Order: sequence, then structure tokens, then C-alpha cells
Amino acid sequence: MAIKMALLTPSDLININKQLQEADSAVRKVTGLDIKDVCKALYGTSPSSEKVGIVPVTSGNGIIGNFSASLHAISQYFGFDSFVTDMPDVSGYYEAVRNGAEVVLMADDHTYLAHNLKNGKIANNQPCTGIIYAEIASRYLKVDSKDVLVVGLGKVGFPGAAHLVQKGFRVYGYDPDETLLQKTISSLGVIPFDLENPKKFSIIFEATPCANTIPEAVLSENCVLSTPGIPCAISEELRKKYDVQLVTEPLGIGTASMLYSVL
Repeated sequence: MAIKMALLTPSDLININKQLQEADSAVRKVTGLDIKDVCKALYGTSPSSEKVGIVPVTSGNGIIGNFSASLHAISQYFGFDSFVTDMPDVSGYYEAVRNGAEVVLMADDHTYLAHNLKNGKIANNQPCTGIIYAEIASRYLKVDSKDVLVVGLGKVGFPGAAHLVQKGFRVYGYDPDETLLQKTISSLGVIPFDLENPKKFSIIFEATPCANTIPEAVLSENCVLSTPGIPCAISEELRKKYDVQLVTEPLGIGTASMLYSVL
């Protein structure tokens, strides 16, 4: 199953259960809740052993090693009964439905979706990922102001920024793409972040596919950085220097958000 959007590689998905446990621990430290509890609070839903069919997809760049197996492990970790179809593509979809899947998970190079066949709800990974990482950031227990910095305002960052605005935060936005930045300013009313006159934040949400996008000048001691970005948005050196509370994980948190959103 391909998923180019997040630039995932098979090595990102090794030992997914350990990654999920570490992510749960990080989220708990930041919010006092685990990932399931954040999803429940965000969507007002809980799984009741829904059967999830995972369909490998061969189009585009083709099947990424570990991807379907990872989705299987993630679904089960969050309390869903899941299976991977033997066949890929349309045959796999047919197999999933025939075998009683209530929710189907599948991805090509451009879209990773969850579709609940019982209630018709459908979710796209990009907005769901943006919203859950923004929600985690917004729940930081040691927050000292309503100011939030959002770095990256594309298909993941924009929905996250919108969620933070809706929750009443004062959102500062930055994106090197001027078009995305202006769109976000005009539609959400975010404050453009000026790199020349930086300020420090206790909450940062980052959604770019670039490494080390967070400059030292914006970091306050013990701030939270919530980022689905691969590679990581902050250097290990800066993370340690400012004791940054880092929430990052390649696939599971976004998938949990998708699954809870379609219940």
C-alpha cells in the first residue's frame, strides 16, 4: 500500500507497537490523557469492536513494506478488530466487504482514507492528522498563554491551524509558500509570523516534510512541539537544551484520529 504524502519508508514503521507506546507516554505527559482519550474527547466516539478491513493498494509507487501490517497493529492497539485482505486493490475492497468489514482503510500515493460502510462517514488522513496533533498541542498542561505557533500551512497544517483558531487560541502562522500563508491569513485570521522578529512560544504545532524547521528563537523552556512531520522538525540538540516536550509518531496517531472520526 502506497502513501507518499507522509514520505513514509519501511524503516519508519519498524516496531510500530513500541512507537505507539512511546507516543502514548509522550501524549500523557503533555495532556494527562492517552491518545485514545484525546480521540474520545475530540470526536465524542468510542470503538465497540468495529471490524476494520485494510486493503493494500498497488497503484502509483506501489505497496510500501510494513504499511498494511502497521495499520493492522495500529487498529488493534486502539481497540478495533482488524484484518488485512489477501488481495490488493478492487479485489481487496471486495474481499474486505465480503468478510464483514465495517470500516475500510486504504491508501494510494495521494489519499489515505477510512470509510465507515455502516454510517457513510469518510475521513482523509491529512486533515485528521492535523486536527489530532493540534488538539494534543492545545491540551498542554503547562501552557502559559493562548499563543500558538503553526509552522507549515498545507493539507495537514491548515486544518490543524483552523482547529486551534476554533478553540480560541491566538494562532501565529508561518509557511515559506506565500500563497498558502496568505490563504490562511485571509480565511482563518491567523497572525503572520515574522522570522525577523521572533517571539517564544509554549505551544508549537509543525506540519512540514522538512527537518529542523523550528528555529531556536521560538523555543521557550519546556515548550510542547506536536508534529507529525517526517523527518523531525527539531534537532536533538535543541530538544535537549530547552527540554522540549516532543510529540511525534509516523502513522498511528493520525490513523487513530481517522478511525475515531468515522465512528
